[in-house]
Amino acid sequence: MSESGLSECERAVLALERRGWPGPGAKERAIREELDLSPTRYYQLLNALLDDERALAHDPVTINRLRRRRDAQRRRR
Repeated sequence: MSESGLSECERAVLALERRGWPGPGAKERAIREELDLSPTRYYQLLNALLDDERALAHDPVTINRLRRRRDAQRRRR
């Protein structure tokens, strides 16, 4: 655990989410190769982080951007 209270894996998920992606499949490939996770598991972890105050404190820009996107998707449903 780091001083933020997040595990190395959780910090790596947030770091990967901050990056831009050139095309379809690139992000999923990076998830498998860099984090050794399935995309399904990655998104489960990411969704849990969106509601974690430690993640918000660690990377507020990314978490707030993802929360806004999630909220917009929910409103469209």
